[in-house]
Amino acid sequence: MNLLVDLAKLGVVYQQMAPVTTRRYIRERSDVVRRYVKTQIEAVHRIYTDKEASLRALTRFFGGRVERDVLEKTWENLLSESVLPKKQYPSVEGLKTILATEFKGKVAKPDDFFDASFVREFDQSGFTEALYKKR
Repeated sequence: MNLLVDLAKLGVVYQQMAPVTTRRYIRERSDVVRRYVKTQIEAVHRIYTDKEASLRALTRFFGGRVERDVLEKTWENLLSESVLPKKQYPSVEGLKTILATEFKGKVAKPDDFFDASFVREFDQSGFTEALYKKR
């Protein structure tokens, strides 16, 4: 795999990934969304703290035919708050970048595209912080 551009090194803030659902689903199935967000936070913690499990997951993701040094470099590149934030808040600045480049001429605000209440709930409860203190 060849790195084409490193957005973080260029200073470009970008929302790397995000789960998507409807506001209706969030309203009607908040228990499912809450469990998903908790699992996502735990998965990110595992990526940061368990290199071997992360490499096994990357091997499966890439189809199993990737050299270890490539897997390790990929894992190392994930360990950045700009790529994979520990607290999993959506990046308002990253969404602004996407809106500016992908939705030129259309009026939209980043706040129209995310609900950080579940991440905030786990953050304010101390759950996320406690994961990283367990090490």
